Amino acid sequence: MSAVMEAAPPAERTVSRDSWTAVFALARFEARRLLMSLPVIVGFLMYVAWIVWNARDYADGYPALQNVDRATQGGPLLVGLAVLLAVNQAVLRSGRRDTERHLGVLVMGAGRRTAAHLLSVGPAVLLTAVCVTGQFGWEALKSGALGHGSVGELLVGPLTVLLFGAVGVLMARLVASTFAAPLLLVVFLFFFVLGTGLGGESGWVRWLYPVVGEMSSDTLPSDLIGRPALWHAVYLAGLGLSLALLAVLLGGGGRARSARALFVGALALTVLGGTAQAQGVPAKTTAARERVTFHPEQVQTCVERAGSRYCAFPEWRGRTADWASVVEHVQSLAGGTAHDQRLLVRQRIDATYGLDGDAAVPPSKAAHQVTVGTNWGGNRVPEFSAAVAAVLIAGDEDAAGGLCDGRMVTLMWIALAWESDPITQLRRVRLDDSVTGSAIVLSPTNSMSMTEGQTTVVRELLERPRGEIAAKVKSRWSELTAPKVTTARVAELLGVDAKVKADSCD
Repeated sequence: MSAVMEAAPPAERTVSRDSWTAVFALARFEARRLLMSLPVIVGFLMYVAWIVWNARDYADGYPALQNVDRATQGGPLLVGLAVLLAVNQAVLRSGRRDTERHLGVLVMGAGRRTAAHLLSVGPAVLLTAVCVTGQFGWEALKSGALGHGSVGELLVGPLTVLLFGAVGVLMARLVASTFAAPLLLVVFLFFFVLGTGLGGESGWVRWLYPVVGEMSSDTLPSDLIGRPALWHAVYLAGLGLSLALLAVLLGGGGRARSARALFVGALALTVLGGTAQAQGVPAKTTAARERVTFHPEQVQTCVERAGSRYCAFPEWRGRTADWASVVEHVQSLAGGTAHDQRLLVRQRIDATYGLDGDAAVPPSKAAHQVTVGTNWGGNRVPEFSAAVAAVLIAGDEDAAGGLCDGRMVTLMWIALAWESDPITQLRRVRLDDSVTGSAIVLSPTNSMSMTEGQTTVVRELLERPRGEIAAKVKSRWSELTAPKVTTARVAELLGVDAKVKADSCD
């Protein structure tokens, strides 16, 4: 008796083989491993530490949200690099452990395994988005915050992590070596952190980078930023999707028409975003920048406070009370007509070149007009206080820049004596952070200079009781603020026994 064994028919590919259920299950597994990997843990710890460190005294407690959104973009680079390394090693795990031949007989092909690894990056992207939101929200909740952030700028951080994750998977499908990703990290750090990048610092080339850092010394109004933030986000999203789909195609998913179609669509999205972000600053924004620079009165709102007028850009209207408080303190120590002098405090910036510009604002020749910038807090307070005192004594900002006689002593005393710690404020307002010797005194426009003798007299006065000196200043105001009065004479009038050299403008 014989039995004829018929060949079993080939197993048909069931629906489960093409089902995405297995892909999502593998993605969840890999996502957990990714988040628990050492590089990613270290990356997120460094990122959170960086957020906390910067949040302590960012913008001296007076953040402009149109700057805060860009400040969220640097930290995610750490996470992105960690994700790139971790996901690359995860894809190559089967090759290192010689399990690829076993995975080849499973119902899930290499293309879908590649897709699972790409999906495993998602939780890291979402966690980065949470960190970005927390960083921005922390600054937005501060009482001194103003302005408006950009959604496009806030998306850059999470999209950078997505892009780096796609690069890690793609590299694993192109180069089956565990040394390729670490080598790429070294190249990235060399060119983009320690070096100058692959292109210039200006022009459209820089917008091909994930993060485009721009920051001027003055904070610009939100509508004058002029950055193609949304288009850059579109470009990053398209580039990340393109690299991810290319990895799927190279990983064995090239037969799927849907994957090829999505890849073409992602490429089109990348080209669209890249082209749109390279168009430059709109002519409307350029015209608005020139108007703000040369004719700020056309776009400002003015309010009256305690006899003086304060003119600010719309987003800074709530800050006029802070400026008025400084003016009132300085005038309370002044004598003569300066005590009740009506001032015009006007916000002025040079926005001609946008965030690429760093030009100083020229001093105003208008009588009794004081310039205040768009930054506040920290050193900006004594600098503005010095500018107020200079206008009260010299008459205008342009003339104040030429002061080199004993009037600087009176100027600096009324500018700083009202502070709770005037010696510290003296240090802050000087360019070299000193309280001895000669130095440059900073202000919102032109700088002023103090000689060694003037510094000695001012420091002595600031260390004495305020009321005692205030009475002498007010009673001798005319002589103390007379042109060409010597520092030695001012010291004598205020009761300071100090030997000082002759005043010099050199």
